[in-house]
Amino acid sequence: MLDKRNELNAWDRDHFFHPSTHMGMHARGETPTRVIAGAEGVYITDTTGKKSLDAFAGLYCVNVGYGRQKIADAIAEQAKNLAYYHAYVGHGTEASITLSKMIIDRAPEGMSRVYFGLSGSDANETNIKLIWYYNNILGRPEKKKIISRWRGYHGSGVMTGSLTGLELFHKAFDLPRAPILHTEAPYFFRRADRSMNEEQFAQHCADKLEEMILAEGPETIAAFIGEPILGTGGIVPPPKTYWQKIQAVLNKYDVLLVADEVVTGFGRLGTMFGSDHYGMKPDLITIAKGLTSAYAPLSGSIVSDKMWQVLVQGSDQLGAIGHGWTYSAHPICAAAGIANLELVDELGIVENAGSTGAYFRSELTKAVGGHRHVGEVRGDGLMAAIEFVEDKDDCKFFDPAQKIGPQVAAALLERGVIGRAMPQGDILGFAPPLCLTREEADTVVKAAAGAIESVLSGR
Repeated sequence: MLDKRNELNAWDRDHFFHPSTHMGMHARGETPTRVIAGAEGVYITDTTGKKSLDAFAGLYCVNVGYGRQKIADAIAEQAKNLAYYHAYVGHGTEASITLSKMIIDRAPEGMSRVYFGLSGSDANETNIKLIWYYNNILGRPEKKKIISRWRGYHGSGVMTGSLTGLELFHKAFDLPRAPILHTEAPYFFRRADRSMNEEQFAQHCADKLEEMILAEGPETIAAFIGEPILGTGGIVPPPKTYWQKIQAVLNKYDVLLVADEVVTGFGRLGTMFGSDHYGMKPDLITIAKGLTSAYAPLSGSIVSDKMWQVLVQGSDQLGAIGHGWTYSAHPICAAAGIANLELVDELGIVENAGSTGAYFRSELTKAVGGHRHVGEVRGDGLMAAIEFVEDKDDCKFFDPAQKIGPQVAAALLERGVIGRAMPQGDILGFAPPLCLTREEADTVVKAAAGAIESVLSGR
């Protein structure tokens, strides 16, 4: 067994190109390889036998937890009956058609159709093309710019990486590309003017957005994209009244709203969609992770009835729409989605995300909120973050070279719990499976408190 593990580790360093990894350090063996062998509930186990509570649900995605036989059986049955057929020129499968209806039944009011892809990145690429197509059909060829936010995350493609507002995803890739713009992140804890309360800061963000629209020309601004709650940018809930104020600006200048719900869709905030949670009225919704709980790759663009009517008009003018992926609405993935959404209902995990999430954040705050180097404990639903500061009173941040966040994440892993060191700040993030129990939440809180004390006690 040891020989096999060593062989896998060598193959990994020599042949596997990992995403979001320090390539040189990994290839040289300066960072560890961890080969995951199995998982059950909220725990994963690697080939050494080490078991860890996965308090980040993979990458925010294993919502119903690991080892759900119902989804595995659905995948196997679909593979035996019909492993693949395309969705071009009106073709469908029972799985893809059924899942479409299940999604629309759960979606916010006013949504009409689902276009399927495989990842959140390709779903947002679809959204960009649909936005441009929409405005061309309406005779507005100059209305093409899309405003995103700094610290937002919307994918890793050329255009979706441009929408993303994080330096890591731009550095040395010649990104962002036009016609993508970025406005201020709704990051209350890091606001420049500390005298502002939440509502004042929300108004400030809306004012900055309006200033950008007016400076660029409203006739050139097509859409605004945002996650209901910032995810990879720091797990940052919006300040009070933020989405109401933002939407007032968008409505004023006829700008479409894209709600990127790759993380928040299907329960993470204690509501089926984050748009419901924050009172958003989107024209497009991006979905992925929670759609299948990552048992199979599947994403979607949910199109509002308002947009759908224009797309139909375009097809009447131009013929078939020239957009498609080979694996759109893949029947195996769709079968996984059906079984997953049935489990979401059967297990009551939307409600659990709300109640257990509130308990988890409360216990985190009690355990570490008073620590001299914890600037803030924040979150919503089953998402939480701890942000570390060098000086709490002056809100002075640590030198990034000290890598406080990664150190705490490593100390957490030593205690058997997986959290995520978030980029662009010393932030420890949590987004556990939505089936998390209070006892498991207590395990995470205890490990987090111990990890923080071990790294920061002498500072």
